[in-house]
Amino acid sequence: MKLQLALDLVNIPQAIELIKEVQEHVDVVEIGTPVVINEGLRAVKEVKDAFPNLTVLADLKIMDAAGYEVSQAAASGADIVTILGAAEDASIKGAVEEAKKQGKQILVDMIAVKDKQARARELDEMGVDYICVHTGYDLQAVGQNSFEDLRTIKSVVKNAKTAIAGGIKMDTLSEVIAAQPDLIIVGGGITSQEDKKSAAAQMQNMIKEAVTV
Repeated sequence: MKLQLALDLVNIPQAIELIKEVQEHVDVVEIGTPVVINEGLRAVKEVKDAFPNLTVLADLKIMDAAGYEVSQAAASGADIVTILGAAEDASIKGAVEEAKKQGKQILVDMIAVKDKQARARELDEMGVDYICVHTGYDLQAVGQNSFEDLRTIKSVVKNAKTAIAGGIKMDTLSEVIAAQPDLIIVGGGITSQEDKKSAAAQMQNMIKEAVTV
């Protein structure tokens, strides 16, 4: 079980400063979609150059031209690239093929997928590396979470790892851990805290304790 830091509302210098604070306590750093939109793949490259030993995820939320977009993210240093579960099968297969060629991984974001169980089964057969249940900002605002979706996906996935994202904070982390995803993605639960290093360390310790029990 790994901890991923999601950076959404920062520019490149802010991202690098923030990662410096918490790098000992996270496994993956996500360059979020808003950062990629504002800064381009240069953000991925600069973070990877600054932290070569950290796994870097480029949250591109690919919907089309998947092979090409994965190749560009890989060239910028991304270790994991995201594609939307709602994308065409041909796009997902293209993303997986290119990622394997480059020695990278694909995470499928299930945001807005209606039949998550059926789609997770299909994605698993296509060879994706991670399937992520994701409660986006707009649904978090009306009180939704992804715990039930995670359980649903875990019941059908045989090969892919699972991930969960969306509004995870210290007070909900134990419930997330109990659902046993492989990757726990936290944004504001760390980045909005005054002592970010302490927040990340506490979360990492809770995850480690759960894994060793």
